[in-house]
Amino acid sequence: MRAVVPHCTIDGPSGVGKGTAAKWLARELGWHLLDSGAMYRVAGIAAIDAGVPVEAPAEVAGLVRTMDVRFDGGIDDDRIVLEGREISGRVRDEAAGMLASRIAVFPEVREALLDAQRAFLRPPGLVADGRDMGSVVFPEAPLKVFLDASAEERAHRRCRQLWEAGKQATMADVLADIRSRDARDRGRAVAPLAPAPDAVEIDTTDLDVASVCRRILGLVRERGLA
Repeated sequence: MRAVVPHCTIDGPSGVGKGTAAKWLARELGWHLLDSGAMYRVAGIAAIDAGVPVEAPAEVAGLVRTMDVRFDGGIDDDRIVLEGREISGRVRDEAAGMLASRIAVFPEVREALLDAQRAFLRPPGLVADGRDMGSVVFPEAPLKVFLDASAEERAHRRCRQLWEAGKQATMADVLADIRSRDARDRGRAVAPLAPAPDAVEIDTTDLDVASVCRRILGLVRERGLA
């Protein structure tokens, strides 16, 4: 199945625009969308709600394997339900992002989420957004894209998102968080954040969203996936 169903992976650090690009591409192609970052955020929230220390990887992994989570929305609806409670707003908070980054360093947790992530691959196709989609989860993907941008530009984008949502944020704090998360993601022993050997790398620092999306769509068509 994984070799037959067309799929594209879009990896990169936070703030490079991979989520926006993945959502746009999935909508354009009529494919399914996997936001793997949301799955790690849900796992972190599940651990906190259950009173499981996020520093206890075996316990978090056990919880991940049994948690009842549903992604009820479509591409344009981020409705997420955990154990019968909607947690969509919490999943997008900065606190959830930090939780996700903390538990993502543990091999047990990453292994526990593998099957759940791979289950998203089904006809007519899949766009998978994350940090190790092309290198670990879907290593056979016919198209792998790795987006990157300077830490300063990513911090600026994130601040703008927070300000537009009516939340307080400073460039200094957001930049420090991004650099801290980058260090964890790039330095972890298992599945560190890095482009797959055959990934197409795109620096989005000086590119707008539309340009990035058009380039990825062009790559999909060049590979004969759509």
